[in-house]
Amino acid sequence: MKDKTIDYVLRTTWLAVSKMYNEEALKFDSTMATGLTLLSIDQEKGTPSTALGPKMGMEATSLSRILKTMEQRGLIERKANPNDGRSVLIYLTDFGREKRAYSKEKVLGFNEAIRNNISEEKLNHFYEVAELINEMITNKKIYKQTK
Repeated sequence: MKDKTIDYVLRTTWLAVSKMYNEEALKFDSTMATGLTLLSIDQEKGTPSTALGPKMGMEATSLSRILKTMEQRGLIERKANPNDGRSVLIYLTDFGREKRAYSKEKVLGFNEAIRNNISEEKLNHFYEVAELINEMITNKKIYKQTK
């Protein structure tokens, strides 16, 4: 892999993880995106729909489709925000909590498998590199923005 570009390694690794999660989710008539959404919703207080996109790194249009499907499947419900009449809070239904528990189990299982097979030192380097890449992108240190 050392002869591959960094973006290639990131992309192919993420695609493999995504495929793995989608294959697992399919066993329970779900998708990785649905699982991620379930895990991103506060179980007690609900989550403002406007906060979900940034929290998940997802565009509003894509998220809207996912939320609509999740609502139709009875995983979530939307309620007016009592503190701000202009916004909506997303809450998990009992069925949504059940599916969330399954999603959490799969994510924790993935993490455990990785931790059991990769040294803590290597994982710490991985996190450090990922953090630096994100920081460089966020601070526009790769491609300078010109007006």
